[in-house]
Amino acid sequence: MKQNYRTIDQAKKILSQEEGTILKNWGGKLPVALVWPNSYRVGMSSLALHSLYRLFNDEPDVVCERVFLGFQQLPQRDEPLLSLESQRPLDEFAAIAFTISYEMDYFNVVQMLRQAGFPLFAAERDENWPLLIAGGPAVYTNPEPLAEIFDAFAIGEGEAIVPPLIDALWEINQAPRAEAYARLAQVDGMYVPALHHDGPVPRVWVKDIETRPTVTQIYTPNTEFGDRTLIEIARGCGRGCRFCMAGYVYRPMREMHLDTVLAAARHGLKHRDRIGLVSAAVSDHSWIDQIAIELRKMGARLTASSMRVDPISEPLIKGLAESGNQTLTIAPEAGSVRMRKVINKPQADAQILHAVELAAKYNFPQLKMYFMVGQPTETEEDVEAIAQMVLAARQVFPRNIAINATPYVPKSHTAFQWAAMLPVEALETRIKYLQDRLNPNGVTVRSDSAAWAAVEGTLARGDRRLGRVLARMRKVNLREWAHALEAEGLSQDDYLRERRLDEKLPWESVTTGVSKAFFTWDLRRALRDDLTPACPPAGCLKCNACDEEWALRPNHQAVLGPNLGAYGDNFIPLEM
Repeated sequence: MKQNYRTIDQAKKILSQEEGTILKNWGGKLPVALVWPNSYRVGMSSLALHSLYRLFNDEPDVVCERVFLGFQQLPQRDEPLLSLESQRPLDEFAAIAFTISYEMDYFNVVQMLRQAGFPLFAAERDENWPLLIAGGPAVYTNPEPLAEIFDAFAIGEGEAIVPPLIDALWEINQAPRAEAYARLAQVDGMYVPALHHDGPVPRVWVKDIETRPTVTQIYTPNTEFGDRTLIEIARGCGRGCRFCMAGYVYRPMREMHLDTVLAAARHGLKHRDRIGLVSAAVSDHSWIDQIAIELRKMGARLTASSMRVDPISEPLIKGLAESGNQTLTIAPEAGSVRMRKVINKPQADAQILHAVELAAKYNFPQLKMYFMVGQPTETEEDVEAIAQMVLAARQVFPRNIAINATPYVPKSHTAFQWAAMLPVEALETRIKYLQDRLNPNGVTVRSDSAAWAAVEGTLARGDRRLGRVLARMRKVNLREWAHALEAEGLSQDDYLRERRLDEKLPWESVTTGVSKAFFTWDLRRALRDDLTPACPPAGCLKCNACDEEWALRPNHQAVLGPNLGAYGDNFIPLEM
């Protein structure tokens, strides 16, 4: 009981510090718990959570409340799970909607269900239990590792799924599970693992992101971005980096108009003096120079989620510097020109170093550079090229330089979905090589754990059997993970191996719209060090992610790619 009081007191304290919280009377409404399987601080840093919270609560007959693994930065395993707004337990809600961005949070999902007293597997829960639904990029690209745990998965974007999902939930509230599953499967974008689906469930998406701009809903000091209003200025990316799952699952790129961005910023400046621009590549926005200039005229201090250097926006760099940002971050991803061709990120050395020169010109105290280690076809020479690139930057930038050398994890629904993941020992050797080369030159080298990256790779490329592995684990550590795999007769190496092109892949139960033919074709180009053109307006290769009528509209496509119409769904790749 003392724990309940402590958790309730923490919730009320956090609520008292929030602006924009939506509090509703439960009478006559469908109660939905929006769950982030991590701490409050991490969850409230996610613009997706803000957007979903608003989407559900925009429905007048719905009350949506947030649930987190804990209200502290390091949640306690014995804390009761209560909603933030009214401090109710999970079993009082009609539906529980998890949004999951990261595979490693699967462990937290299992922990939260245990803490709430829920049977872990869907087959063990009847209509007396709330329906469990999961969405977010981690699961809608491969729901199979959690397919025996959740009742349904939302495959696609919330704006397209939430309104029809609410209609279905009202109809099936407390209905027998078979009836509920049949109705959920009628909602476009809903994958119900217990049912047989005719072909993969396709993702759903919205063509116009301006109808519901994605901006900060709740302001709180208890999160990483509590000092700013976040604004999604574009969604998706057409660059086609072969390692990037987000670049494929959010195709096509859709922009917020300059006027819409500025209007959202004016509203945000009533709450905070800092505006955070969010997209896959902020610098790719058609009006990024004007956005940066106009926001600075308004007196806004700027931040940006990510930037490309081909080209880079100097007005944006200048605005970031004037706003007091301490670090300029760029992501070359690979050190050698050859590797950047393999991953389809054709940034020239000169473009990367020009960005470094701008960091020096505008007196940023720190430069951060992101690289990946262990990408397909990478050699020791390519790792040395990372060191050489950073040392060249060291000559230009006199202040602090830090690099992230992140172990590469092949993900589903990319051209590298068939690739093997580099063994842990090899990853560790290459990361240590970079540390030994760069640390003496005043460069800080950071990296995620290679061993845990392998776990991430297993979950990202996993199948339905992994749900039983997660259920076996009472503690989250590498030894427990290895024991749980062994107990289920599974091998991590089997999940991380190279896959055959004709092999049935676990994640083929869903599709992001990009055809398998496109991925096999693009993989062959990668192995030849060939670049693939970007999406409109640069060109169009008919990957099928967006319908042809939309893709070929004049305002979205200026130049047709040379391979337009070269293949379709019936394209049969040659042997590699």
